Amino acid sequence: MEQDRQKACHYLSHISLDEESLARSTPDVEKERAIAIYDILEQNHFVPFGSDAGPYILDLAIVENRLRFRVDKEGGTFLCEHILSLTPLRRVIKDYFAVCQTYFEAIKMASPMKIEAIDMGRRGLHNEGSEILQQRLEGKIEMDFNTARRLFTLICALHHVRGR
Repeated sequence: MEQDRQKACHYLSHISLDEESLARSTPDVEKERAIAIYDILEQNHFVPFGSDAGPYILDLAIVENRLRFRVDKEGGTFLCEHILSLTPLRRVIKDYFAVCQTYFEAIKMASPMKIEAIDMGRRGLHNEGSEILQQRLEGKIEMDFNTARRLFTLICALHHVRGR
């Protein structure tokens, strides 16, 4: 019972994307970003190492070609900041965007079977990126797989609009 209550206290209540990291993007990217934020805030598990309880506020940014996770407690108290190299994610992000572009083109005129095959590839790359993100944050921030998937979507949106 105590463990369930503690788990319920470890979640993100707000996510912001650094305005300097963002640029004008396509409607598809904007939609993906909005859906990912909405889905994360609806249900997530997010535990910064050493924190006794949340809820938490996450600010994501690209700073000097690195990914910055800044975590505050709800109410504004700074908790931690982690700067990660984007290098381990670059190939997956590049491949993910290529498959997404193919997917968005295919849904306009391809057969349902072809769309499903492309979507399976897209989901596989998304899963791979999510696993890499969880590994890179190991010992820093614990999160469930669905939270990692949605954060990977946001990281892709940041990476995409910055042209990296």
